[in-house]
Amino acid sequence: MDFDLSEEHQIFRETVSKFSQNEIAPLGAEHDQKEEYPRWMFNKAGELGFLGIPYPEKYGGTGPDTTALAIFAEEITKADAGISMGLIVQTTVGTSPLYNFGSEEIKQKYLIPAIKGEMVGSFALTEPNVGSDISSIQATAREDGDSFILNGTKIFVSNGMSADYAVVAARTEKGSSGHKGISLFLVETNSPGFSRTGLKKLGIRAQDIAEFVLEDCRVPKANLLGEQGKGFYHLVSTVQTTRIIVGASSVGLAKTAFNTALEYAKERQQFGQSIGNFQGIQFMFADMATEIEMASLMVYKAAFLNDKGIKCTKEASMAKLFASEMVNRVAYKALQIHGGYGYMREFPLERYFRDARIMEIFEGTSEIQRVIISRELGL
Repeated sequence: MDFDLSEEHQIFRETVSKFSQNEIAPLGAEHDQKEEYPRWMFNKAGELGFLGIPYPEKYGGTGPDTTALAIFAEEITKADAGISMGLIVQTTVGTSPLYNFGSEEIKQKYLIPAIKGEMVGSFALTEPNVGSDISSIQATAREDGDSFILNGTKIFVSNGMSADYAVVAARTEKGSSGHKGISLFLVETNSPGFSRTGLKKLGIRAQDIAEFVLEDCRVPKANLLGEQGKGFYHLVSTVQTTRIIVGASSVGLAKTAFNTALEYAKERQQFGQSIGNFQGIQFMFADMATEIEMASLMVYKAAFLNDKGIKCTKEASMAKLFASEMVNRVAYKALQIHGGYGYMREFPLERYFRDARIMEIFEGTSEIQRVIISRELGL
């Protein structure tokens, strides 16, 4: 049993860390305040090969490697959660359906430019009345000659305002219900009948989130991803890796909150000594460090299993569940250690605290992860 990263992965971590601290970290507070995404970041990450981590070299990738993708997510989220989420969506749900289910034509036309950072992708699944219950999707797609006509509304679409295309889930079988009759489509965001509106949110404010409305939006049949009517099963296979990556992002944000609080505790003087000398504060750091270590082990175990091709539905959900709840506990304690200063916008803790909250919600809420884990246990 070996808990060390390979030399290649260690070098990769150092490379990503340098990029993150030089390019992302200085922009975090500014873009959180402006609530806008630095679009050029996709180009920069693409030039360095970061957006192609999960994909083969023939498409401009660096080779399928979940461990490397987890390292990437952890390191860029250390720098800023909002900006990092745009890049993470691009490397996962924004492109993986194209690679896994798209034709060679789609890979050439959309996947390769997306890996280069020349195009931005998004993933439109959630609807105003449909969240975790994918089987209740109401958006429709009816055949019309060599096209499908899509109608429906999608909400909480990550990268929604930046996206050049969206992977959209819709029903292709009239009268179908449950898991049957759902299909995936690649829809260009400049298509007639497609409109979008940006949404305001609590945290990860730099990343844009949008609502999509499709009104008789015509999509070529060539843009169908995978088998018609099998979209639900395509979706299930897509989110396993993404949940591991959300866990890795949670670890990255937790480490930043922890280190910020640790530095503050060593400098802040009360009652003639640094607050880090008080046992109550020391115990808080001991608990935080322990939880971060546990989450990291769970995330990288799941990544290891995924890279080996071993079914890890349970492990991926466990990693996402524990890590996402852990980062909220760590951010809470880190802010508490800062006292009143932690509540002020001049200090980064209030941003970390806001950013942490989304980790328990997207890519399957904590409640959904518990359902999945229970099912995997045979209950």
